[in-house]
Amino acid sequence: MIVSDFALLAPVSLFLIINPFSAIPAFLAMTPGESAAERIRAARTAALVAAASLTFFAYLGKLFFSLLGVEVPALQIAGGILLFLIGLDMLRSPDLARRLSPAEQDIAREKEEVGVTPLGIPLLCGPGSISTAIVLQSEAGTAANQLVLLASIAVVYLASFLILRFAALRADRLNPIMIRVMRRIMGLFFAIIAVQFVINGLEQLPFLATVSTR
Repeated sequence: MIVSDFALLAPVSLFLIINPFSAIPAFLAMTPGESAAERIRAARTAALVAAASLTFFAYLGKLFFSLLGVEVPALQIAGGILLFLIGLDMLRSPDLARRLSPAEQDIAREKEEVGVTPLGIPLLCGPGSISTAIVLQSEAGTAANQLVLLASIAVVYLASFLILRFAALRADRLNPIMIRVMRRIMGLFFAIIAVQFVINGLEQLPFLATVSTR
């Protein structure tokens, strides 16, 4: 894949799956009574933890799966299916708190530092984002694209921090209806990208590749 195409695919795919807008209601609910400065500190911690975790999985996750005998096309197809289901859930369910179980929500309310968990993991760095990062890394190919992926992770989590920071500063002014609409729009684009991942994986299967070359 050429650098210009990958430079568009990587950050857009990661941003749509991470979807920091969907974490805003949970973020505010997990920090009741805290000042804007305390919320900003939690958002900064979450972004740093999520960025480090996603970078780790992006570059070592493929090695881990290869040791298990999992090939790239299977990973692309499975990742695409998973991402499609997440996108479908984003379209069908406006209840953003579903990303946390009741037990996780209780723990989050009791924890002094929610930036690490559950805000950083799994809200900003969950199974969907990990699958996306691994698939993107497998498709990067060239060293230039690898650098683009690293930069994309950094840029997306910087944007995530700025979005959560804005929410912390404007907690009383956010329109929940607007957040729900944005979540559904992102879910639609996310599902489209997931289908493309599946198509890319199918095209690399040996028997389909043989048919396409005839």
